[in-house]
Amino acid sequence: MNSDMAKRGGAPVGVIEDLPSLEAGAVIYLRLWCDGPDAQAQVWNDFRVALGNTQGRKALSAFEQLLNLCAVHGRRPMMRHSVSCRCIGSDESCFANFVAAAAEGDREDAILLASLLARPELAPAMTALAADFGLAIKRMFLRCTMSHRTQHRAPSTLQ
Repeated sequence: MNSDMAKRGGAPVGVIEDLPSLEAGAVIYLRLWCDGPDAQAQVWNDFRVALGNTQGRKALSAFEQLLNLCAVHGRRPMMRHSVSCRCIGSDESCFANFVAAAAEGDREDAILLASLLARPELAPAMTALAADFGLAIKRMFLRCTMSHRTQHRAPSTLQ
C-alpha cells in the first residue's frame, strides 16, 4: 500500500459527535477492537453487560467475523484513528455507514458499501454480519436509554 492510499483511508471527513448513535458506536467499537486485547475485553464487557451473555456473545461473534473478513479480504488495510480522536476517517465513515445501512435493512446500499471495503463476492455475507452487529448496537443504546430513564424517574408519589 502506498502512502497516498493510506492518507485517503485515514483522511478526516467529520467528527464523531456529529454521527448518529449507531454509526458512532460502530466507529468506537472498531477502534477499540483494533487497539488490542485490553480494549477487546472492554468491547466484550460492554456487549455482555448490555445484552447478556448469550446475545452479547452472538453480537461479538458477528463483529469479529466481520472484522476478520475486512482484514483478510479487504481491498487494503482499513485505516482508523485512535480511540480518543474526535475526527473520523473516510474508511471509518464507510464502515459506519455500511453497518447502519445493514442494520436498517437497506440491503442494496449495504452490499454496495461492503464492496468498497472488501471483495464484492463477500458483500452479502458481510452485510448479514453487519446487520447483526448494528442491531446489537441499537439494542445496547435502547437498553441504556431505558435504564437511564428508569433510574431518573420521579417517585410515583410525585407523579
